[in-house]
Amino acid sequence: MADEAILTSRLTKSYGPVLALDHLDLEVRRGEIFGFLGPNGAGKTTAIRLFLDLLRPDSGQVTVLGLDPRAQGVELRRRVGYLPGDFTVDGNQTARQLLTYLGNLRGGIRRDRIEGLAERLDLDLDQKIRSLSKGNRQKVGLIQAFMHEPELLILDEPTSGLDPLMAREFLTMTLEARARGQTVFMSSHILSEVQKVADRAGIIRRGELIAVDEVEALRAKSLRRVEVTFDEPVDASAFADVRGVSDLVVEDGVLRCRLLGEADALVKAVARYRVRDFISEEPDLEELFFHYYAEGTDGVS
Repeated sequence: MADEAILTSRLTKSYGPVLALDHLDLEVRRGEIFGFLGPNGAGKTTAIRLFLDLLRPDSGQVTVLGLDPRAQGVELRRRVGYLPGDFTVDGNQTARQLLTYLGNLRGGIRRDRIEGLAERLDLDLDQKIRSLSKGNRQKVGLIQAFMHEPELLILDEPTSGLDPLMAREFLTMTLEARARGQTVFMSSHILSEVQKVADRAGIIRRGELIAVDEVEALRAKSLRRVEVTFDEPVDASAFADVRGVSDLVVEDGVLRCRLLGEADALVKAVARYRVRDFISEEPDLEELFFHYYAEGTDGVS
């Protein structure tokens, strides 16, 4: 069994003159939650559709769970739970009827499994699909992806339309899936959600993968804001050469700066004075994300 749940080599896709995916080299390990980050138009959905043979690449290779999506698509789909970013359903059937039908296509899903997921997501299974709100339709999409406990979950913007409480419940579900040994590939533009659950994350810009690392390592590369209040005036020159410090301003005994990486050098410099207050914002992926996107974005989804 391959160690990689998803493995691509120079995967490329264009729509006419628009290069949607540019020589993507990506490895998603089995048993991890992998966040695939980028705004709408960065190439996230195109990559996912190539993984599942919903689109054909111009060049390059992809294997999913060790299988060729084109030659072994039927076997692959049995082992994958997929939530598309544009999940749409309609009709006179109820949510229960639709999920039962989809479950039967997968060989049958226990009724209590479907009902348990619906209860967690606060979905009324007896409502007709056409009467459901966008958020409730998204819940149907999540249930059909999770209900057969697949080896690999591929989720494109999974919290779209969900309220904060249901989004939190979804994140709990992904952590439980990982604990069972499942792999979760989660495409998102909501960095805070990915940061809470992902083991690793990749950042894609204009179809090009520009960063991949452990979430904690990515956070270590991001900037944090620091504010120090002293008991007496201090000279800014005492902190100008401190490693990792930028955007330094000292006014009326208050130092404000941004800090990249470890705080040790700054703390030692500050400790030479009497400190009344020290505030350091927890670094997150958002600072790093906007750094990578400083040049702007374009492309296709």
